[in-house]
This record gives sequence, structure tokens and C-alpha cells, in this order.
Amino acid sequence: VQLQASGGGLVQAGESLRLSCTASGRTFSSYAMGWFRQAPGKEREFVAAISKSDGSTYYPDSVRGRFTISRDNAKNTVYLQMNSLKPEDTAVYYCAARLSWTPAQIFSSDRLYDYWGQGTLVTVSS
Repeated sequence: VQLQASGGGLVQAGESLRLSCTASGRTFSSYAMGWFRQAPGKEREFVAAISKSDGSTYYPDSVRGRFTISRDNAKNTVYLQMNSLKPEDTAVYYCAARLSWTPAQIFSSDRLYDYWGQGTLVTVSS
């Protein structure tokens, strides 16, 4: 599967942004999806994950309550709604996909994902 992320940009602290990640192919609904980010000089960080079909989600403490991951399997797209953005959210955001065998599987480790999008830059100014 090929992934195309979009929606990044420059915003001020406190504002919102929605990222999209569209997948090619007809089996998008077979994949659990995740979002990760990488800031300059830092390791890639888990941001959000969603199961392939039952709506299960998971977030780290750093974004829980501010970010929401969702998906539309009919559109082959996963979204990341980011609210109350902070300067420390500045990073390149990547979407990722992993074939999943159960409706509720979600994955927070980047090592478990098989496919990656090209990344979209989010810059939050103070």
C-alpha cells in the first residue's frame, strides 16, 4: 500500500490543523493505521493509532485530549485532528500502516509498521 500524507503547515500556538493520509489500493480496511512525528534532532515519536475497523484508538500522554485520530475506510483515508497546538508539536508527521488480523489491534511502536507515507511538516509558532 502507498500512503500520501497532507495537511501540514504553519500555525500559531493554540490553533488547529487536520492532517490527512490517503492510501492506494483496495485493502485499506485491512490495515491498522498510525501517526508518528519527528522533530529536528529527535527520535521518531508515536502520536496516535487506530484499529482497522472497530474504532479503537490510542494516544501518548503528550497529545491525549488534544489530538484525535479517525479513519474513513470508504475514502481510504486516515485523519489526525490536532487542536490546541503547541510549539513542541512542531515536527514532520508521518502516517503508517500495518496489516492487522483482528478488528481491534492497534500498534504504538514504529517497528511494527510496514508502510510509511512521505511526511508532512507541521510548524507551530509561539
